[in-house]
Amino acid sequence: MATQLKPSIECSKEEWQARLDLAACYRIFDHLGWGESIYNHISIKVPGEEDTFLINPFGLLYDEVTASNLVKIDVEGNNVGQSQYMVNKAGFTQHAYFHKHLGARADAICHVHTTATMAVCSHKDGLMPTNFYACNFQDQIGYHDFEGVTVREEEGERLVENLGDHTILMLRNHGPVVMDKTIQGMFVKMWALQRACEIQVATLGMGNPNIVPQEVVDVHQRDISVMQSQGGAGVFDFEAWKRKIDRIDTSWRD
Repeated sequence: MATQLKPSIECSKEEWQARLDLAACYRIFDHLGWGESIYNHISIKVPGEEDTFLINPFGLLYDEVTASNLVKIDVEGNNVGQSQYMVNKAGFTQHAYFHKHLGARADAICHVHTTATMAVCSHKDGLMPTNFYACNFQDQIGYHDFEGVTVREEEGERLVENLGDHTILMLRNHGPVVMDKTIQGMFVKMWALQRACEIQVATLGMGNPNIVPQEVVDVHQRDISVMQSQGGAGVFDFEAWKRKIDRIDTSWRD
């Protein structure tokens, strides 16, 4: 595996590692087909700093994102890093509000427009307990009615209110926001949500879905939480995918 011995920009060791992980995450999303042209966002809080986070440069495709060209901004929208790129306003408004008000629960955030997740967000019943992965998320998702593109700060209050105590917010007719304390945990949660939505779309296309009873969902969630602890909340998954993209292209480390 390729290694990065020295940061190509001036930053702390901890920030450089966060940049590497975030750049890798963009490349993984791209490889999995989760990109949306130059739109959508993944962000991560800068370790050891208050109210600053890293996000993708507006205008670049996910396979063009590198550790050094990520944009460092504060929650007020100021570019406090060395990037010459601008930030998409919708990405800043939504992510900044979550980073500012949710603490460690939202240290890593992604928002996607994948076909499967948008389809489920556009279904009146949202995510249904029709498959293994969907059962992971029952009663652990918030829903927010569509208000148009998220560029108004005042919508942030309603986003947080509708999220509640959860870490996934399905923006109806739009797409999901997935968050976690770590980028690894966020990634594996997004991966499982994508699979849940893909399978639901396929199942509903056949008609007459078999709905898993709540008592079975409860047992499933109890047991899956034990199994997830063995994987370090997505660490094994994330590292495996980093090895995958390294074999394809190591430029994300630049």
